Amino acid sequence: MPRFAANISTLYPEHPLLDRIAAAARDGFAAVEVQSPYAVRAIELRRALIEARTQLVLMNAPQGDMDLGERGLAALPGREADFEASIAEAVDYARAVGAPRVHVMAGKPAAEASPAEAERVFARNLQHACAAFAPHGISVMIEPINTRDMPGYFLTTPEQAEAILVRVGAANLALQFDVYHAQIMVGDVSMRIERLFPRIGHVQIAGVPERHEPDTGRSTTRRCSACWIDSATPGGSGASTARHAGRRRRYIGRTRLAAPLLSRSLSRVSGACCRLGARLR
Repeated sequence: MPRFAANISTLYPEHPLLDRIAAAARDGFAAVEVQSPYAVRAIELRRALIEARTQLVLMNAPQGDMDLGERGLAALPGREADFEASIAEAVDYARAVGAPRVHVMAGKPAAEASPAEAERVFARNLQHACAAFAPHGISVMIEPINTRDMPGYFLTTPEQAEAILVRVGAANLALQFDVYHAQIMVGDVSMRIERLFPRIGHVQIAGVPERHEPDTGRSTTRRCSACWIDSATPGGSGASTARHAGRRRRYIGRTRLAAPLLSRSLSRVSGACCRLGARLR
């Protein structure tokens, strides 16, 4: 049965980052994920997780210079040394906070970089990352991201990600499947989840087209839920994340979508409120 995790990078924006862990726990989440925790010392994040009795299920590796628009380094030719340094930092941080999964972002290659060269660098860098994380039991995630929200991003479709997974061939490399991104780029999300399920290590959900609650807009999340429940999970279920852009609504306690998917923790607090916060990326 899937478990839900709150993305504390996007939810509870009224609180400082560390306080969002306790806020998520009060709303019934036994797990959280975070995009860029590095401004907070690992020991402080670990303490907040322990105090809230909450697990960190996913974090991102450093993305490069975000002020300059960088969103990952893995597919950037010529930045291999910077990438390896970012992975060393991510390994140390993930071990300290107990994160079992790390999302390694492909990034936005320069215009002069050919797709073939970017893919070669991406595959080589992922091999390095997987080798660095494997001794610590940590999995590497790659996530296709839509070109509307992130123009120029290298990894954009589940099929492209699948080809990379096959090319790299690492046992601790998996697909981070975001229903929102997939629906925008290719559609037919339910069938893609069913076909790719053995390769999926983490699922994220939000409504399409505005990234509101998962049961709004054209989201296929309700149909996707049947895929998660009916498919045999190949080594543990990934946590799911509900995201929202711009407004708050009481969601978890009322939604028909969540009912068949709630974790044991959420079942004990079926009336809990998931306060949905700011837009991702």
